[in-house]
Amino acid sequence: MNQLSPLVRSFVGHFGEMGSRWGINRTVGQIYALIYVAPEPLHADAIAERLEFSRSNVSMGLKELQAWRLVRLRHFSGDRREYFEAPGDAWEVFRTLAEERRRREIEPTLSMLRNALLEEPADAADRIALDRMRGMHDLIELMTTWFDEVQRLDAATLSRLMKMGSKVQRLLELGDKVKSATGVKR
Repeated sequence: MNQLSPLVRSFVGHFGEMGSRWGINRTVGQIYALIYVAPEPLHADAIAERLEFSRSNVSMGLKELQAWRLVRLRHFSGDRREYFEAPGDAWEVFRTLAEERRRREIEPTLSMLRNALLEEPADAADRIALDRMRGMHDLIELMTTWFDEVQRLDAATLSRLMKMGSKVQRLLELGDKVKSATGVKR
């Protein structure tokens, strides 16, 4: 990592530390960070050299990043090596991560909850458990529906929406007042 500028070294180091909190190992986090900030696509040997990792660790990390769809494979004519690049648009990275986490974590949970809700409660404790599971299912279902709608927004609109923050509540309250005044039912 001594080949990296202090700025890039700091970014790569931080992503390595955060990787374990995000469910990936430190090496994968550092590989991703290096590829993300690189001005041009990198091949595995260059990544291994810059990060001072073994070639096999880099290969395994690149496979994981490809499985998460966080890096893309590139080929250049006259060069047999495989090069890797990350989308430069932070919104695209965020969307990809959100979609992958949903596919890997949320959908299996929803599937389990749907199956559980088909069960007949054996006793009062099971009824309570099923009621709580139904509440969890309904919340996750609502969130995934909202997520699908938000995913269709362009980055500029999504950014504006996020910057609104709690102002959204006032906008909703204003809409409710207009509906009441005009007699429109929810």
